Amino acid sequence: MYTFIISIILLVVGYFTYGKYIEKMFGVKEERATPAYVNQDGVDYLPMSSNKNSLIQLLNIAGVGPIFGPIMGALYGPVAFIWIVLGCIFAGAVHDYLTGMISIRNRGAHLPELAGKFLGKVMKHVVNAFAILLLILVGTVFVTSPASLLHNLMNGKVSLVMITLVIFAYYILATLLPIDKIIGRFYPIFGALLLIASLGVGGMLIIQQVPIPELTLANLHPDQMPIFPLLFLTITCGALSGFHATQTPIISRTTQTERQGRKIFYGMMIAEGIIAMVWAAAAMSLFQGSNGLNELLAVGGTGLVVSEVAKVTLGAVVGTLAVLGVIVLPITSGDTAFRSARMIIADYIKLPQFSMKRRLIIAVPLFLISIALTQIDFNILWRYFSWANQATAVIALFVSAMYLFIARKNYWVALIPGAFMLYTTTVYILNAEIGFRQSMNVSYILGAVISAVLVIIFFKAAQKARAAEMPLEVDVSEYHKVA
Repeated sequence: MYTFIISIILLVVGYFTYGKYIEKMFGVKEERATPAYVNQDGVDYLPMSSNKNSLIQLLNIAGVGPIFGPIMGALYGPVAFIWIVLGCIFAGAVHDYLTGMISIRNRGAHLPELAGKFLGKVMKHVVNAFAILLLILVGTVFVTSPASLLHNLMNGKVSLVMITLVIFAYYILATLLPIDKIIGRFYPIFGALLLIASLGVGGMLIIQQVPIPELTLANLHPDQMPIFPLLFLTITCGALSGFHATQTPIISRTTQTERQGRKIFYGMMIAEGIIAMVWAAAAMSLFQGSNGLNELLAVGGTGLVVSEVAKVTLGAVVGTLAVLGVIVLPITSGDTAFRSARMIIADYIKLPQFSMKRRLIIAVPLFLISIALTQIDFNILWRYFSWANQATAVIALFVSAMYLFIARKNYWVALIPGAFMLYTTTVYILNAEIGFRQSMNVSYILGAVISAVLVIIFFKAAQKARAAEMPLEVDVSEYHKVA
């Protein structure tokens, strides 16, 4: 299991090396007042400790993605490890850190507002619609998936409808109440459960000397699905995920100082990458290869794989606790997905969220739409989510690249992964059944042309914005209270 262990080490080293470089390059202003103080409202803006913020950030971003995605990605074989490690260090963690820090510099602004500022007013409206769609899909997917896992865990003794309603009730409370009332209090407990589950499975893989396959670039997928672009849209959370760009502003509004940003944003993405590595390794090694894994997925989907992995590595009792830890993941992302959607819409229509009545005006329609979407097949929703998710990551990376270009800093750290994912998502949507259904060769060529044109447009817009000396941050010089 050299590949597995070295990959984990590389992720940790990446935090202390490349993460440190990104922090230094961005330029932390430790004494600058953060939105938690400047805009404090007792609901969404309020200071919390870095430990609490880190756990909340991890649970916000780590839905079923770093487990279900790597399990599906494991069908391709150890090549999935490469994407998790390189994607996490050079794309995902950079994406999370920059969106979080740029949001802090702009009063905790969400992605649509940042896109409007740095990519043009039209993009504000486009990204707003895109982000809301993505968050509603995430919220819906993260209702149905944990409900199904709980239903199976209880052997069907409690109806699926009842479990779904209970999860929705929790989501409503977490969306409407101040962030420190439910999310701030319960996430440390949920976080402990998550870490115990992931560390337990990973530790037992090593102790039991499970035959985790070593690195190969061969495509081991039983159905010979192409590695590019599908692997990069199958494993999203754990490598690079646009959903995170909708979550980091939640924590940018509660961060005490900019110095905490690397730990909260970059560090928690590295932690998610480690979780993804554990579940990808388990899926590759416990079911006699890709064929056995594919057969198990056909019988019971990713939920059954999770249950089997937990029981095989940890036994029936502890394995059940591990499954509960997995169930926590989507629930703690689903609640903040709806909360983030409420905040984005409130910012867009300029409706302050001090009163419960105003929060209900936005939240009620969101939940009604989500309830309707639960009637749609999970697999169909996931296909649309995967593309919308990575397209959102592209937008966030280009926002970050624009910020760095105007600031005369190393914008390539965001532009290179952004351009790569632009090409990847374009090829996918041109070829996919849910897209334009072009042949793969046509999609490769057309995707390259479209991506090149958009990058050229970006450079022209960036040069214009730099010449105009676009302001990069909100002025908080009159506010002197810092943590």
